[in-house]
Amino acid sequence: MDSLRSVRQWPVDTVAVAVVDASGVVVGSHGPQNLPFRLTSVTKLLSAYAVLLAVQEGALDWCRPAGPPGATVRHLLAHASGLAFDTPEVATDPGTQRIYSNTGFVVLADALASACGIRFVDYLAEGVFQPLGMSSSRLAGSAAAGAVSTCADLARFAAELQAPTLLAPQVLAEATRVAYPGLDGLLPGVGMQRPNDWGLGFELRDHKSPHWTGSRNSPETFGHFGRSGTFLWVDPVAGAAVVALTDRDFGPWARDAWPPFSDGVLAELVAR
Repeated sequence: MDSLRSVRQWPVDTVAVAVVDASGVVVGSHGPQNLPFRLTSVTKLLSAYAVLLAVQEGALDWCRPAGPPGATVRHLLAHASGLAFDTPEVATDPGTQRIYSNTGFVVLADALASACGIRFVDYLAEGVFQPLGMSSSRLAGSAAAGAVSTCADLARFAAELQAPTLLAPQVLAEATRVAYPGLDGLLPGVGMQRPNDWGLGFELRDHKSPHWTGSRNSPETFGHFGRSGTFLWVDPVAGAAVVALTDRDFGPWARDAWPPFSDGVLAELVAR
């Protein structure tokens, strides 16, 4: 794909990208597909998938109390538990504000481990990485931001997000719809969003502006980006997903480069 050549202009030392169509086929790639990168918050997509799997299996329940008083597994996944960004502080009542919380995902991992009697790192590996063939992926830190993976492995995960084999389609569909609609909140690195729509572990593009995806991305687009300069989005309307991994932390360069890159990919897909 010609649009992938634009990543050569990104101010990074190393970049790997892949475009995956709705059938799970990688239709374009650039850069070292098997080189491990730190995912930082793209980790949350993988951790959320493990939690969704535990809910589907009946090991966890959406309404299971977890986190601050009144909060549940569902609140934590949707960044609506009231927990602060990176501390155990409770900033507000559950369900009243969208506060993006790394702490919430740490609490989620503990809740899953307690319910299943297995360490979260093992549940993620055995329930998600191994069945999807993500042999180069591992959780080396927190469930919020500690995964290491490759573009090739995340392309496999992007295929799963478009045609799930581990989750029932209705479970994934629920996770990619707005949870607790109408909540305002800060989208880290981008700005205040009113509303700041989020699914169950998946950030939703909706009509947010500005945003790290492109103007051509449909409102139904879901995914996540990471502070280490990484992102994964799935656009179900376009029938495509994009993975991008770099070795430079997110900043103004990414805000400038990522949206036109996504627009270029989508324009080329339409023209094919």
